[in-house]
Amino acid sequence: MDDGEQKNNAPHGLPTMLRRQYSLNLSADLLRTESFIGGKWVSTPSAFPVLDPATGKKIANVSDCGPQEARDAVSAAYTAFYSWKEQTAKERSDLLRKWFNLLIQHKEDLAKLITAECGKPMKESLGEIAYSASFLEWFSEEANRVDGDVVSSNAKDRKIILLKQPVGVASIITPWNFPSAMITRKVGAALAAGCTVVVKPAEDTPLSALALAELAGQAGIPAGVFNVVPCSRERTPAVGEILCTDPMVGKISFTGSTATGKILLKHAAETVKRVSMELGGNAPFIVFDSADVDRAVAGAMGSKFRNSGQTCVCSNRFLVQSGIHDQFVEKLGKAMDAELRLGHGSEPTTTQGPLINVRAAEKVEHQIADAVSQGATLLRGGKRLEGSFMQPTLLTNVTTDMLCTQEETFGPLAPVIKFNTEKEALTIANSSHVGLSGYFFSQDVSQIWRVAEQLEVGMVGVNEGLLSTTVAPFGGVKQSGLGREGSKYGIAEYLEIKYMCFGGLTP
Repeated sequence: MDDGEQKNNAPHGLPTMLRRQYSLNLSADLLRTESFIGGKWVSTPSAFPVLDPATGKKIANVSDCGPQEARDAVSAAYTAFYSWKEQTAKERSDLLRKWFNLLIQHKEDLAKLITAECGKPMKESLGEIAYSASFLEWFSEEANRVDGDVVSSNAKDRKIILLKQPVGVASIITPWNFPSAMITRKVGAALAAGCTVVVKPAEDTPLSALALAELAGQAGIPAGVFNVVPCSRERTPAVGEILCTDPMVGKISFTGSTATGKILLKHAAETVKRVSMELGGNAPFIVFDSADVDRAVAGAMGSKFRNSGQTCVCSNRFLVQSGIHDQFVEKLGKAMDAELRLGHGSEPTTTQGPLINVRAAEKVEHQIADAVSQGATLLRGGKRLEGSFMQPTLLTNVTTDMLCTQEETFGPLAPVIKFNTEKEALTIANSSHVGLSGYFFSQDVSQIWRVAEQLEVGMVGVNEGLLSTTVAPFGGVKQSGLGREGSKYGIAEYLEIKYMCFGGLTP
């Protein structure tokens, strides 16, 4: 692509930014590149490169763990579990609080790491660190509230006590799009419950996980309680299999695609492990005729284009009622022109970084080409620029036969489907085999209750495009997964209930 072509793409083009040199001045203290096993930094014979997705340049070489390192990490976690679970809830709470304080203290350096390896703008990376830290704060408090129950007995000579105890070692496999937040959301709950963990971070973004391990050590979290085994894409299947089949592992928590989740569930079945699965989504975003259009457009912008569309709760299908369809589309297009700027995440004006890799950009390209070939109208964007940068794209005249409405996009593509009735919208929205999140905008109170109850998703945003928060349960229905994360329910995923019956008592 030459300069002339880039200028013609304004305001979404990349004038010369990839020819410039960028330096985020990454902290040497937090830029760790070895695995973290049993409280020690452990190197491996081979390493794999971590790249800046905006420029394709190498950030660092990271230890490429294999099955042996995975086994070592599980063994270290298993050994540590028997002392960690005996610590008082207050002791675990205090350590999680220290870890929280360190995240806040190092938020700038941690955000730079996320921007470097994930590509998202610094403003979003700073937001992720604040979100990440909030889980450590929350679960430091929840650690003190793991209470059992005394149950009224049906016999006079018996007393019934229910204890809550940690499940043991938890294997935690995390995604690349929110590398820090996904770790603290899972690990915070596990450690608060008294479990120990082995984390396998995504191959694109291991640096955030290793930085968290460094800070966990500084916080005084004991050796073996928190282990990190990074590995390349090539070694991921073998490492993942160990983490899901080792008899010493009691729990698996995974965030990623539905296809991969099904593989891990099969592994877990061999030893009947507890599982939490946060899998794919295909979120509908419905705008009814009664909606406040400006509020709906603002919600669409936040929901669709955060992290360049690379979140599991991003709106994937826009369903707009015929009465306000044209008005909504016009305002959304203008908002995209005014608010979205492609660039390197270190640039203050950037709102849209690159997609994580070229494969991700090619998927979005393919969906756009498929839609246009079937009659969709391209109103904004539509082109892949240098590397994995993708123009924010707006399509209309979209139908449910097109790939962009059937598959999760994970990119900055907004396909708009026109509908006429509420029933039609719900039929389209619920036609997916997944159901993580859904959004709709309406000012009709009766309609709000009807639609909120009938949407087949685990999370509903009503007149709101951003719904993730520490205090609410995160998770989906259908093939979007099993279990919940965050909130008071998140810690329950790492606890077993033991029933104790005391008999022969004198009434």
